[in-house]
This record gives sequence, C-alpha cells and structure tokens, in this order.
Amino acid sequence: MEGADFLVIGGGIAGLSAAARLARHGRAVVLEAEEALGYHSSGRSVSFSHYGIGNEAVRTLTAHSRPFYEVQPGGFCETPISRIFPTLYFADAEALPQLDALASNMAEFADAIEIVGPERMAALCPVLAAPVRGLFDPTGLKLDADALLQSFARMVRASGGEIRTGRRVERIERRGAAWVVDGTLAAPVLIDAAGAWADAVAALAGVRPLGLRPKRRTIVVIDPPAGTDAAAWPFAHSAAGDFYMLPEAGQILVSPVDEVDADPCDARPDDYDVAYAADRLEHYTSLRVTRIAHRWAGLRTFTADRTPTAGFAPDAPGFFWLAGQGGYGLQTAPAMAEIVEALVIGGDWPVPGIAPEQIRPERFFAA
Repeated sequence: MEGADFLVIGGGIAGLSAAARLARHGRAVVLEAEEALGYHSSGRSVSFSHYGIGNEAVRTLTAHSRPFYEVQPGGFCETPISRIFPTLYFADAEALPQLDALASNMAEFADAIEIVGPERMAALCPVLAAPVRGLFDPTGLKLDADALLQSFARMVRASGGEIRTGRRVERIERRGAAWVVDGTLAAPVLIDAAGAWADAVAALAGVRPLGLRPKRRTIVVIDPPAGTDAAAWPFAHSAAGDFYMLPEAGQILVSPVDEVDADPCDARPDDYDVAYAADRLEHYTSLRVTRIAHRWAGLRTFTADRTPTAGFAPDAPGFFWLAGQGGYGLQTAPAMAEIVEALVIGGDWPVPGIAPEQIRPERFFAA
C-alpha cells in the first residue's frame, strides 16, 4: 500500500492550489481523472478576476487573493500570471436598478470604480448600442489559467508531491484512520476537489453529499469587423446579467451568461445557447454575427448558497470538502488554498471579513 499525507481528488485550480500549500507539510498526491489538468472548468474559464460577480463572501475571497496575482511569489512562474484589464458594466434604462446595486456591492472592494455616461462608454467601447449609464473599473485582472495550473503543479512536485493525470478514482474506503483509494493509495486526509463530480466522489466514500449544482456556461468566439482593432476594449458586461464580451487574441469572446442545469459531464455547447449568445451580442452592440469561429461550454458548480466551501465533513473524519467554486475558482483560489491549509494543518483563520462558518460545510447539514 502506497502512503501519503494528503490525497487530493481533482486537478483543477482548487485542488492544485490547495495541494501546493499542503505539500509544505507532508506528501501530497493529486489524482486527476483526465489526461490534462484543469480540463473541465479551470481550463474553460475566461480567467478573470473582478468584483462584479458573486456574493459578498466571494468578493471578500477575491480581494484577499488579489495580492497574489498582482505580485506573484518569487519563483512561482517565469511569466506573468495576470495583467490589468479594465471592466465595464453597462445598463439601459430598464437595468439601472441592477447597475446601482452592483455599484453598491463593489464600492467596498474596488476603490477606483467610477460611474460613466454614454459619451465615456462610447470612447471605451464604441460598438455598445447606446447604454444609459455604466460602471467602469480600470483594475480588472486577466489571469493566465494555464500558467497558474502548471505553476501550482510544479510547487507540489518541488515539495516531493505527485500529480497523476488519467487517474479516475473508482473506489474509496475507510480503513482505520486512513482513506484508501482503489485499494492502492492511502492517506489520513482526503481532499474532495472534484468540481462537478465532488458529490459523486463523496458517494464513493459513503459520505453525505452537499447537493452541488453543476451549471453549463456557453462561450462563442467571433471575429471583429475587418479593420476593427478591439484590443483596447474593456471586458464588457450587461448589468442585466445576460451578456458579456471580452476581446482576446484578435477575436471577441461572447457569452449569454447562461446557467443551465447539467449533470457532471464533458460539457458541450447547445445550439440554442450558441444562438442566444449571438442574439445578445446583436442586442447590446452594433456587431453582427456572420460566422462563429469557435464555441465551447464548461461547468460551473455551485453550493446552495453560492459560496465556495472548504472543511472536514461532519459525518466522515479526514474527508475534506473543497467544492462549489462556481465561476469564481480562479479568482478565489489563493484565499481558498490558505483556508484549506489552516483547517487541515491548524492555524489562525486567514481571511479577514469572512467567518469560518460561512465557508465550512457544516452549514449545509444544520437541522
């Protein structure tokens, strides 16, 4: 029987960042079912950090994580892991209440945000179709998801841990004080960071599920009109929450911000959602879709209260939940990894402004 101190099931950003911190305290082994790290969610994200999504707890986790991205730890990665990329949230007359609520929510976290009118928005993004008011944040961060995944993996290996891809877990059992995976690998602590499959992993271990909710998100890629340089446009979001677009590598990424209930799977874009993405683009901008260059879908998995969870299962000693990152996994990963380390190893609570009971899974099992 091969032994380890920590077994982490799931090689996305949550599992790898947590394993990188735990590997400083013992041998960590990460098991990823697919051949590539971050295959299902982390690798299909637009990889952005901003305060316009999520609840207050998510914004707090995002704020705590931001210094890691602004000034990466020495030796973490040879290339930058983030770059400044402004964001613009815009509203027509009907969506002004949502924009006002967003401004109120963001004010505590983003000091540089400003209310902008039609003239300024036209200068920032000339293709927007006459929005009434906007919220501009010049401090958004575009993250390099692949660089982050590979750098956290290197940290695990540098500390004597292992990353094993193509390693789909089939059996989990409790033997004495250890969790045993497939009869060959044992550790006293098992971290369930399996994303949309986290409840299924818990079922293999005989642990009560959290009731996680995977939801499909669609992105399409279009070419800008000939002669149009969209590189300086901001990451633009409708305050109504049904559209965003992001210029990237000479093209434009577009999403209808859909949340379609889905079973855990290798998500594929649905034709209706692709058409709806094109419809929202043509509704909110002067752009017209003549060709879709590329399309994809990914799963965003939420807890019931839409706040990520980390903590030991109340019904299974040594079984540790790290799940429900929703669409916030990349931008909250450093904070969540610190929380995992504190709860597993012991230590002071690391994230001011959020209480442990807001994160730990006990909240889902209260009578």
